[in-house]
Amino acid sequence: MDSSIFFAVMAAAMLHAGWNALIKIGLDRYLSVCLIQMGAGIAAICTLPFVTFPETAAWPWIILSVLLHIGYNGFLAHAYKYGDLSQVYPLSRGSSPLIVALISVALLHETLSWEQISGLLILVTGIWMMALRTHKDSQFNTPLLLTALTTASFIAAYTLADAVGARVNGDALSYAMWLFAMNGAATFIILVGLRGTSVLGKLSQHWKGGLGGGVMSLLAYSIVIWAMTLAPVAVVSALRESSVLFALLIGRLVLKESLPLLRIVSCLVILLGVVTLKLA
Repeated sequence: MDSSIFFAVMAAAMLHAGWNALIKIGLDRYLSVCLIQMGAGIAAICTLPFVTFPETAAWPWIILSVLLHIGYNGFLAHAYKYGDLSQVYPLSRGSSPLIVALISVALLHETLSWEQISGLLILVTGIWMMALRTHKDSQFNTPLLLTALTTASFIAAYTLADAVGARVNGDALSYAMWLFAMNGAATFIILVGLRGTSVLGKLSQHWKGGLGGGVMSLLAYSIVIWAMTLAPVAVVSALRESSVLFALLIGRLVLKESLPLLRIVSCLVILLGVVTLKLA
């Protein structure tokens, strides 16, 4: 994989982990995600005068992606009713690259080398390992698996939609900025519809974290969209999910969270997958 694309996607993974760490800002998880998406929308709106208007052919993909992001938020919040973050997140994020790989090969006619397939499978295995538990009270249950896999399907769907949309548009930056602007507006409308205008007062107390996380989210996924116009979608998607590795490091170094042996092994497996994809 080209070094410039590789290191750009790894930087995006780091930013992705950063804004996910900001979800722990004192709100419930759904409100935190909405706040960050609205922050990203505000940041994107500020850039619109400086980017081109998307091509007509790109708008169906932008609209589809916004709808898929809404579904993703809903199912992710629902999944947390059946498992905690350390189970739901690896299951959903780790499963999506496999779905992306299967569909991109079948429908987008992309080809993957055996080295790329091996790296993808190793990386995904490492992410899945993070969801494992050694004590009986935290084992998988059917609702957890179903909602996590449904969430993964939404991630895969909006990833593929954005890859096609950005390629059709011919300008990844324009596509990304308009996508974030539209997604932020849609998130605001749906949130007010579900929680009422009173929720805005609660969100305003955390606006700095929301805006900071929004800017990181904007930068992270914009890089990914750009990379998907230049490299196989499945490879970019898999490398993006190495964000769980950075999330663990942030959790350990900044939040002082524990790092059990199983997670250390998981990190090493993910790192092996990342290196394999780089060398492929």
